[in-house]
Amino acid sequence: MSTTDVNRDRPAVSPDTGSQLTAENRSVEIDGATLVYRRFGNRKPGAAPLVCLQHFRGNLDFWDPILVDRIAQDREVILLANRGVGASTGVVPDNVAEMARDVLRFVDALGLREIDLLGFSLGGYISQELALLRPRLVRRLVLAGTAPQGAPNIHRWSDDVYAHACADEVTAETALNIFFSGSEESRAKGMAWLKRTQLRQTDRDEPTDLATRDAQLAAITAWGIPDRSKLDQLAAVVQPSFVAIGDHDTMMHTENSQLLADRLPNSHLRIYPDSNHGFLSQYPELFGDHVRAFLNAL
Repeated sequence: MSTTDVNRDRPAVSPDTGSQLTAENRSVEIDGATLVYRRFGNRKPGAAPLVCLQHFRGNLDFWDPILVDRIAQDREVILLANRGVGASTGVVPDNVAEMARDVLRFVDALGLREIDLLGFSLGGYISQELALLRPRLVRRLVLAGTAPQGAPNIHRWSDDVYAHACADEVTAETALNIFFSGSEESRAKGMAWLKRTQLRQTDRDEPTDLATRDAQLAAITAWGIPDRSKLDQLAAVVQPSFVAIGDHDTMMHTENSQLLADRLPNSHLRIYPDSNHGFLSQYPELFGDHVRAFLNAL
């Protein structure tokens, strides 16, 4: 890629807020593991930091810099690689509850008293669990491309989704098939996103390994065991919640976000057109502005 191409795709962020592309990799010790994270953005008084929890097999570099830098104009953004993920050490838990407890250990280690959460996919599972485990910690929730525990059709992915999501090697083609629709426009947006994930030149995160894949898949599978009684616990998540998903999400199924929004007492749902699981990187500016408006609302 030429220098011209890099500059053209580089998100415009004012120098005082920092950026996903330049923020240093930091680390904190929790319960025998070292968690790696990036922390940047506008430390505006009264604005809760936004902790971002990533998708299945994703590391820090998979966060779209256009999206997270846009949100960082208003508040601090913290991107976390949970236990055993990417450069973070330790063994990846095989259940969502323990993943959530590791996030709580991380938040406590940083001394944070109140946070907002953006949970994408598996990160959305963890975010729901966090809101239940520590309800006074979480101020607002953004639940992107995710599903409630016990929802239908997520216990066993389709053969096509499984083949692409769980392939030993993650390629551009597997990512496009999982995250973007089959339309020419969506795939073009997907290729642009893949280029953006390579813009950071130094101190990149480590790729996730197959042990991470297998442990996270076990957690996702257990979460997805059909059980409508699990939906009742969502009544306890009273925080304002923004539920967002693509209109053709083949991994989490769009109707499960409708179910999630219906069960959360204080939520609204937005469905993005012509998009699959990676809608947030197909519409990074639009989704970023929707997140900003939601988090900044009185």
